[in-house]
Amino acid sequence: MVESVEISRINIRDALSVDVSVWMNHPNDMDFRPALSVSGNTFTISSLTDGASLASIDLDEDQMEAVVRDQAAELRVKFHVKGMHGELKTIHPIIADGKAKKLATANWKTTQKVTFE
Repeated sequence: MVESVEISRINIRDALSVDVSVWMNHPNDMDFRPALSVSGNTFTISSLTDGASLASIDLDEDQMEAVVRDQAAELRVKFHVKGMHGELKTIHPIIADGKAKKLATANWKTTQKVTFE
């Protein structure tokens, strides 16, 4: 189940591109089914599972023009799991590789239809 969703950045590429950080409760959680909507100039990400609003942000004029033109937005999602990410304080180098250990991250990119209210 989704614990929290944070919209970190919105910009315009080919279409409206939304960078999102999604925090999940457990590593085996797979229940993130987003639905995108625009009401006025407020862009909202909600859950298709239960209809709850997960995150929202106000769009400026250029961003509104892009989302109305395309009727879609590109979601660039970075998944995090409590207890698995954000806990590594010191980086221990791998001597053989000359590289530092990194935490695993899961990224997801999709184009979703936007509904207008």
